[in-house]
Amino acid sequence: MDLFEYMRSSNLQKESPLASRLRPRTIEEIVGQEHILGKDKLLYRAIKADKLQSIILYGPPGTGKTTIAKVIANTTKSEFRQINATSAGKKDMEEVVNEAKNTLGAYGKRTILFIDEIHRFNKGQQDYMLPYVEDGTLILIGATTENPYFEVNSALISRSIVFELKLLEKDQIKVLLKRAVEDNERGLGSYQAVLHEDALEFLSEMADGDARKALTAIELGVLTTERSEDGKIHITMDVAQECIQKRAVRYDKTGDNHYDTISAFIKSMRGSDPDAAVYYLARMLYAGESITFIARRIMICAAEDVSNADPNALVVATAAAQAVERLGMPEARIVLSQAATYVACAPKSNSAICAIDDAMAAVKAKQMATIPNHLRDAHYPGAGKLGHGDGYLYAHSFPNHYVKQQYLPDEFVGTTFYHMSDNGEEKIAKERLERIKREAE
Repeated sequence: MDLFEYMRSSNLQKESPLASRLRPRTIEEIVGQEHILGKDKLLYRAIKADKLQSIILYGPPGTGKTTIAKVIANTTKSEFRQINATSAGKKDMEEVVNEAKNTLGAYGKRTILFIDEIHRFNKGQQDYMLPYVEDGTLILIGATTENPYFEVNSALISRSIVFELKLLEKDQIKVLLKRAVEDNERGLGSYQAVLHEDALEFLSEMADGDARKALTAIELGVLTTERSEDGKIHITMDVAQECIQKRAVRYDKTGDNHYDTISAFIKSMRGSDPDAAVYYLARMLYAGESITFIARRIMICAAEDVSNADPNALVVATAAAQAVERLGMPEARIVLSQAATYVACAPKSNSAICAIDDAMAAVKAKQMATIPNHLRDAHYPGAGKLGHGDGYLYAHSFPNHYVKQQYLPDEFVGTTFYHMSDNGEEKIAKERLERIKREAE
């Protein structure tokens, strides 16, 4: 590196955005992702031992994919090269491969290639890397915000370990914001900024799990706010709202407003009012409510209030819960809206929850009710001598795959736990069950 390149690099570091300057240099400095970077986890051990194999880092923006790659670059003894799939062409790939071959041949050192936004490589570009990843010339680190099982060649996937990164928790965002304000070397410590507690709470909520978003907001606040009479820069709630271009709403996630809003949301879905449901959804999202919390409540409502009147409601709600974890905000709002309005518009039945509650009460009252002998398992040693399974009628051997026989214990014969409603699919199932029972008599 010559003098001019050194000066350029130094100036770039000083002038680069806060999120870049504060990027962790060691694995211990990384905040969050304990599920893959905990001290007993595979990725942590591989980085520490410098025994990394090809990996793909998959997760929403601002969760640390590039950070992990940079940490690996700082700790590995292998050569480290980085390219971005949005701008790299075949010539760039050929150059990296040739250098990797030469390094391996001359010094016995492998090359780690970090490809940011690997999903943007076309099939041909991905195929070009395959033989070099397979023979160990290259150790691939791919970073993507898209599901790699859809966007990355299956051949590359099979030669790599996929690690999914999750949105950062609110408390983890707080750690980063405090670090940014207090760090004198790489952060904003020299500005003597004071981050007010309510502003810290607000920014950590509004960041939606994105570290880069939070750090960009606090940097903007510090750099554009006048000093107060005490000579310090105060990041107040008003400043925080301006920096992230969102207004705070009265919504305490541990207080009455939280419970009132989620209650109104659920009751609106139960009451088949999609307009009210989506309104309360919007209030929660605007206030920074956890999208996974909202998704869980929709799943519960689908099972409790829709149930078998429309079994697809739970399918939609469960798929939404999985989708919001992969997408994050702002796209998650669309998924949650679809699920909430589907559940609100679906036919309703609470028969399933009533059935299990009644059955649980019955079990509690008579815990030792005897299972009928013909329903018992006849396969374990000695079961046959005890008469287990004797007289059991195999339903599939009869018309409509139904045969009348006793299933409940003697103490509960004639008891009905599941009272099926006359709504939606449950009505159809009820009529079918009644019909096949009549035909079996």
